Parts: sequence; C-alpha cells; structure tokens
Amino acid sequence: MEINPIGTFFGDAVYKYDAPRQGRLFAGHPGRIVLNSGCNFETALRDLDGFERIWVLFQFHENEGWRPTTRPPVPPKGKDRVGTFASRSPYRPNPIGLSCVRLLKIEGLILFVDEADLLNESPIIDIKPYIPMADSFPEAKAGWVEEQDGEIWTVMQSDQFAEQNCWIRENSEFDLLSFAQVQLSRGGFSGGTFDGTRRRLVLDESSKTGVLAYRTFRINFSYNETSRTVTLQDVFSGYTAEELKAGSFDKYGDKELHRGLVKKWNVLTC
Repeated sequence: MEINPIGTFFGDAVYKYDAPRQGRLFAGHPGRIVLNSGCNFETALRDLDGFERIWVLFQFHENEGWRPTTRPPVPPKGKDRVGTFASRSPYRPNPIGLSCVRLLKIEGLILFVDEADLLNESPIIDIKPYIPMADSFPEAKAGWVEEQDGEIWTVMQSDQFAEQNCWIRENSEFDLLSFAQVQLSRGGFSGGTFDGTRRRLVLDESSKTGVLAYRTFRINFSYNETSRTVTLQDVFSGYTAEELKAGSFDKYGDKELHRGLVKKWNVLTC
C-alpha cells in the first residue's frame, strides 16, 4: 500500500509538549492545512466549506518506532499503562493520527482550522467531513477513559503574566500561555496524582504554587484545588545572571530576548 501526503499542516506547536491532548478541549490552537498544488485538489474541496468540523488524517512524523502499551496523561484508577490500541498514543505500528478539528474557512488550497492537536509540518494524509448524524455516539461506552478524572481546570493569567506573554509573542515565536494551558489544565497537583511525565515542573504543595519550565523560560503559577483553577503569575528567565552577560555563548539564540525580559520587568533569573 502506497500513501502519499496530500498537504502539510502548519501551526505553532513545534515540539510534542506544545500540542494539546485532544484539540477540541483547547480552542485557540489554530493552524492551516496547505494542500499540494497541481493535483486538482481545488475541485476535491468543493462543498466542504459547509461543514463546521472535519476529520484530518495525518502522519506522526516526529515518532520513531512504536510501543505496545502507553501511559495516558491521566491514567485510570489502578492502572499505570493501557494497550496502545486502546489509546490515542502517537506511538503506533503505523504512525497515523486522526483529529477532528474546527474548520474556520477555505481559501484556495488553504484550510484554516482551530482546536488542532497536530505538530507543525505534519504531513496530511486525508480530509473527510465530520457528520454528527453518523459520527457522534454520545451514549457509547468509553472503557477506561470513564475512570479518569475528566474535569478540565481553568488556567487564568495575572495582569503581569498577560503583559509579559504578549511582549514575548511580539518579539519571538513563543506562546507561553498556550503551552501552560496544555500542561496544567488537567490539574491533579497533590497527592502524587500529577502526571509524572511532565518532568519540567516543580511543585510546593504547602503553598499551592509551582514553577513550569518552557524551553529557557520559567513560569510561576498558583493553584486552587477547590475551584480547580490555575493562575499564571509571571515569567522569569531560566538563565543565570552570569549566563546572560554580554558575549556569553548563546546556544539557542534567545539570550537577547531574555535580557530584554529581565530589564523590562526587573525579574529574577534562576
């Protein structure tokens, strides 16, 4: 069987930890699908703009190999891992993904979508319309997923974080709010129930605060288990003052951005 990509997805999620788990839970993860030219796909797109949602089949192009079991982001009670075929894990024998995204508009060979959980430059295999009458089974049993704590926490911003994130977005490609929503919206911070795969997070359960690392940035946040809310407080640099000195080696090419952050808000470094 030979399958050739029909196009490419472009979005802000470059690394695996940038992409939301199940895109429909997170509006504000837009992207665009650019179909290949010279294939008469303009005709194939005819009548699709009347659908609010579409199924997108794509390739997990960043994966190598597969695993027979996987650890879900929120495991069911009494289980640490489940079978790959009983999961949405990207590590599959054939690295094919399926996502139901919101279709915003179509311009030529470009489909603008939202609520996407694809990584940037994911090869697109096929597009199909989502038909509620045929595709929706709200009463269907969902196996071990029904044993999860499925409530999504609300991730809020302080005024300072919002201002800092806006400045960072204007001066780089980074969106710390989007990343924090993906990483923190499942909650479960106390009692050892937090997703252990998020290794770049430090918690202080006594003060209900934490620090989330995003690349070379650090995000201070607080959380409230009663209201199930997370508040992003502020951003500081993951570099030390010594590492930010002029002329120091700049492996990631972002030290000038961090110097601007430190100077503008007088924030501490690590």
